[in-house]
Amino acid sequence: MTKKIFFSLISLTLVALVVLPLCTACPAKVTKDSIVIGAARPLSGPWASIGDSAFGPIMTMWEEEVNADGGIYVADYGKKLPVEYIIYDDTSDLGTMVRLTEKLIVEDNVDILFPACGSSMIQAQGPIANKYGMVYITAEGGATTMKDALPGLPYVFVNLSFSDNYQLPVFADMLAAAGAKTVYMVNMADVYGVEYGGISTIEFNRVGLDIVGNVTIPLFPDDFAPIIKSAMDADPDVFCVWGYPWIVLPLTGESIAQGFNPDCWIGGPGANFGFYEFSFGDDPNIVNGVTCFAVANSETSPEFAEFYEKIDALVGPANMDWWGHPLYQPLVTIWQQAIEETGTLDQDTIRDYIATHHFNTILGDTWYTMYEPGGGILAYECHPGEIGQWQNADMEIVGGGDWPATKLTADFIYPKPPWPTGP
Repeated sequence: MTKKIFFSLISLTLVALVVLPLCTACPAKVTKDSIVIGAARPLSGPWASIGDSAFGPIMTMWEEEVNADGGIYVADYGKKLPVEYIIYDDTSDLGTMVRLTEKLIVEDNVDILFPACGSSMIQAQGPIANKYGMVYITAEGGATTMKDALPGLPYVFVNLSFSDNYQLPVFADMLAAAGAKTVYMVNMADVYGVEYGGISTIEFNRVGLDIVGNVTIPLFPDDFAPIIKSAMDADPDVFCVWGYPWIVLPLTGESIAQGFNPDCWIGGPGANFGFYEFSFGDDPNIVNGVTCFAVANSETSPEFAEFYEKIDALVGPANMDWWGHPLYQPLVTIWQQAIEETGTLDQDTIRDYIATHHFNTILGDTWYTMYEPGGGILAYECHPGEIGQWQNADMEIVGGGDWPATKLTADFIYPKPPWPTGP
């Protein structure tokens, strides 16, 4: 018996001598002090006029709210982690954005990659994020042509509504119901202009509208007066500007100056921002009746009323965005809920969770339509609205799809009232 105890003690001693050095060599449990979020954003250059009023305010508000609450709880680390940003200025240049995106992922090792700004930008950035296995939820930018690539981009999720999801089908039906007969389109020479010009042609032809003008203009035109003169000669019922703010605003100004008063005047990014109604004089009613793309306003729900009150307090009325903000807030909510529910920052785990779950966001029940085996697009059934219109200095939601989430806040005014300073 004594011998057995003796040999047992020797065995335990030998095991301890072997195991203890091994344990000493084991790495300490990984610790983390924050969730690092990287973004290449247009802090300067022409795209800054979009980014500053679109996803930018959502980023600021979310960071403040999350950190005021101590951060996001991550079970892998057993604590709440505050969020911090690494934001580089891509100067509104696609090549610079690509280089900075690689830097954020490879050199900075960010935990989350937030999106660049603009349709052409996200179409270039999405494949980069996907290559490195980074979950990529987009903000500013549509995906009309990007949809074809989504089956091969499992880490990419698109949030913004866009031309055929489901804006232009709704708009074409509205015009037909209102009695419009002819349309003149101005398309900027960029991904956005190409996509909207192409889908508009399909949808307007579907409802029998005659396209009496379909012109492509440079991304940065030198002279806007001839464009409006050409449109006036065509005398359309509907005038469409598929361009960014630096095109939408000058063409609005020229329309006012030349007294061009079509029954419907619709503008792309630019007409949906609060600064639009303050851009043509002291009276915001000068843009009364101008149509744009918009998803929700303060009347959509009590949740949106509270949301817009916070945004207004943060950035002021000039930086409100009735198209993007309702769909960018779910972006950050989905990120936060996915991290809290999975308890990790592991990109594969989060990707699979987002692809297979519904989320509770400001839109209510929110989910992605998946393009298996790839990425997804925020389901259009989650959209409260598609088409907005300036009415008495307010943005009203006047067009939406035939699904339960749709909530219109006013009737579509057609024909549009003449410009107050026009003839």
